Amino acid sequence: MTETAGGHITARIRASANGMGVDEFMQSAAAAYYADAKPFGREGDFITSPEISQMFGEMIAIWCADVWAQAGKPAKIMLAELGPGRGTLMADILRTARNWPDFQAALNIHLVETSPQLRGAQAAALGSTQPVWHDTVDTLPRDAFSLIISNEFFDALPICQLVWQDGTWQERCVIWDDTAGQLCFDLRSLQNAALAAQVPAHIVPIDGDIFEISPACRAIAGILGAHIAQTGGACLAIDYGHARSACGDTLQAVSKHKYAGVLENIGQQDITAHVDFDALATAATKAGAQRWPVITQEKFLNSLGITARAEQLVQKATPQQRGQIPLDLHRLTAPSAMGSLFKAVCWTRTGDNIAPTGFQDQEGV
Repeated sequence: MTETAGGHITARIRASANGMGVDEFMQSAAAAYYADAKPFGREGDFITSPEISQMFGEMIAIWCADVWAQAGKPAKIMLAELGPGRGTLMADILRTARNWPDFQAALNIHLVETSPQLRGAQAAALGSTQPVWHDTVDTLPRDAFSLIISNEFFDALPICQLVWQDGTWQERCVIWDDTAGQLCFDLRSLQNAALAAQVPAHIVPIDGDIFEISPACRAIAGILGAHIAQTGGACLAIDYGHARSACGDTLQAVSKHKYAGVLENIGQQDITAHVDFDALATAATKAGAQRWPVITQEKFLNSLGITARAEQLVQKATPQQRGQIPLDLHRLTAPSAMGSLFKAVCWTRTGDNIAPTGFQDQEGV
C-alpha cells in the first residue's frame, strides 16, 4: 500500500506545473505512512517518551491530578489525549490515577485519533476503559473541566516553508527533476500571500533563510485555547522544538530510528518538523487562554519528582531492570538526550487560581 501511495504522490508532483508545497507533501506522505505502518516502539521507526519508561506517564498523571486538586476537585473531568499512539501514555496515566480514587472516578477519556489501526491498539492498551474517539479536536466536549494532553503530536502536523530570496518570501516546494530523474526541492511564489504576514516582527531574514509556519498547529492551538478558556482546566503539550520563533530548516525524516532523506521512500517513513512553541502559545492566548512559560522536558519532569520515582523503582526492580531504569531516566531528562530538545508548554483559563507544577516558578527558555 505504501509503495502505491508513494508512487501516487510522485505522479501528482510530476504532473504539476507548479510542484507541491511542503505542507501538502507532508500531509500526503503522513496519510500513507500512518495508514499502513507500525511506527512506534523499539521495533518501529521511532520511540516516544511513554514507550521509553512508565515514569513519563506517571509524571503526567501527577501533573493532571495536581491541576485538578488546585481547581477544587471538580466531579467530572474530560481527559483528552491528542495522537495517543499505541495508548501507552494514557494507560500509564489511568494506572497512576488509582492513587487518587476521586480523581480516577471523575475521568472521562477522549482520544483524538484518525487511524483505525491505532484506534485498535489504543483500545487493546486501555482494556475495560471505554474512551470516546474523535477525528478532530473540534468535537471534544466542552461540558466539563478539561485536561488536554499531547506528546509528539504537533511535530507531525504539516508546515509551510518560507524562503527569503531577493527581498521577499517565497515558498519551498517539491518538484520532479527530469534531468536527475528524482524529486527535489525548489522555490515558487507564495500560494497563500497571508503567510508572509504571520512571520514575527523580530525575524530579520537574509537570503536563503527558511521560516516555517504550521497553519494546522496554530489552528489547533487556537481551538484548544478557546476550549480551556470556556471549560477551565489545562492543556499540556510536550514535543521537540524551539521556545521562540526563529529561522531554520527542521524538516526531517526518520526510518528505523535513523535519519533518512525526506524525499526518499515516501509513505514508508516518518516526516516531522520542530514545533514552534512560541506560535502555539500565542495562538492559544489569542483564543482567550492564559499561557505559561515554555520549559524544557528536563525541568518539567524533575519538578514532578521523576528522579525520586526512578530510585523507588530501582529498589523494587529485577537486576536487569536496575540497570535499565537509570538509562531511561537519563534519556528522558539529560540535556544531551531528550531533556533540552524537548519542551513543554501549557495554558489554563485566565483568572483561574491554578499554578501548574513546573511552570509557575520558571522564566522559560
